Amino acid sequence: MLIGVPKETFSKENRIAIIPTAIPQLIKLGFNVYVEKDAGNKSFFQNQDFIDNGATIVDNHKIWNVDIIIKINPPNQEEINLIKSNTILISLIWPIKNYNLLKVLALKNITTFAMDYVPRISRAQYIDVLSSMSNLAGYRSVIEAIYLLAKPLNSQITAAGKIQPAKVMIIGAGVAGLSAIATAKSLGALVVAYDPRKEVKEQINSMGAKFLELKNNTNVNMVNNNLILDKAIISNELYNTDIIITTASIPNKKSPILIDKQMLNKMKAGSIIIDLAIENGGNCELTEIDKIITTNNNVKIVGITNISSKVQVQASKLYSNNMINFIKLISKDHFGHVNLNSKDDIINHMLVTYKKKITLSNKKVSITPTINKKSVISKSLNNDKQIINSHVNKSVCNNKLLLTGLYVLSFILITYISKYITQIAILHIIIFILSCIIGYYVVWNVNHKLHTPLMSVTNAISGIIIIGVILQIKNNLLIVNILSFISILVSSINIFGGLTITKRMLTMFCKN
Repeated sequence: MLIGVPKETFSKENRIAIIPTAIPQLIKLGFNVYVEKDAGNKSFFQNQDFIDNGATIVDNHKIWNVDIIIKINPPNQEEINLIKSNTILISLIWPIKNYNLLKVLALKNITTFAMDYVPRISRAQYIDVLSSMSNLAGYRSVIEAIYLLAKPLNSQITAAGKIQPAKVMIIGAGVAGLSAIATAKSLGALVVAYDPRKEVKEQINSMGAKFLELKNNTNVNMVNNNLILDKAIISNELYNTDIIITTASIPNKKSPILIDKQMLNKMKAGSIIIDLAIENGGNCELTEIDKIITTNNNVKIVGITNISSKVQVQASKLYSNNMINFIKLISKDHFGHVNLNSKDDIINHMLVTYKKKITLSNKKVSITPTINKKSVISKSLNNDKQIINSHVNKSVCNNKLLLTGLYVLSFILITYISKYITQIAILHIIIFILSCIIGYYVVWNVNHKLHTPLMSVTNAISGIIIIGVILQIKNNLLIVNILSFISILVSSINIFGGLTITKRMLTMFCKN
């Protein structure tokens, strides 16, 4: 089968769907590849690069005379007219927004896969284009903000005095938000972040940012309205924030307005707002598509669409990787041909037109709900605990034989200990049991963030048993000598390995 990679015609598009180094992978799968002339110029890939990797360069009319078309943006009317019937189209489609486009594609009997309709399951992550592009969008948003900001991002000490770090606020801790947090933090900014989902607090804090929460004196009535609550939390931090990056967007719905005109008046002059949710309406009330708006108090509001296209080289590579993975999936065990396995969750979900029908209506997009009410979470956790406890209790109580066996075993052990073991050994056993109980509760109450260094140090400390083993190595019994040698070996691994890992972790907190 022939695969065609046409040139993207969207005015602000600099990416290409397949990069030259990916061509050999498609050929290995049994496909021949056509690339439109100059399709990769904006991504700095020359025609010769594609030829050297096995592709054929063709003109605009011949590129559509293929079996499979791979694109980034949805086809426009001119491109649809060039696509022949029974062709397979793989690109971003945005099917809910472009439902009329689906009707046209179905009418022409074009089999369409929407790369933006990848199901939210772990098995599909390797073809998740939206996550790949959102990651780059978060990174680039920080760079765009720095360019417009009239001060350095990091703290500096000069002969003229100290420069305080810029404060960056990230609204929304999805893929783009977390990427923006990581970028801003690595460049030395003071980063705060907000997301209505409390479960992301841990992720935000682990990246060195501060998670914004309600203050104790917040009006209780405010909690009942999620949007008002969001605005209240954000508003408290606006007066001293230099950069705000908003990423709160819900697929196929209008983005919530989280920064209104009144809130903008609180911001200091020279502040920057990068609204990444602009394609769905924006999170700031004054944001306009592909424009930089300056307010009366000199706050710049930037609404950049397709921001990942500003890092076109890396964006093209990631999109190409996702596309290659998808081609491998639909051509599995069918060399050079496509196998539309309707039983596959990924293929079935991404297939939006097939055999002159729109297959979108039966699919549900998995959207993570944003809930502020703690009661819902606590109730669900309590329900889960009750279910687990009931299952455990039933399984144990119903198995009377197991209980009887445990009682008998306990009785035999107690009888043996009391009759045949010396008093000093009984004392040692009691001390051992007490130490196990104390150790369990000590470790259980340690913050989970400290578990890794705790375990490594504990491994090193546990090597103290080597002293007892050394005392036993002189025993005349061969079996005791063998067990002593093994114990010394294992204890040594604990000591040296534990100290080595601990040192590595401590080094991470040291500046070079």
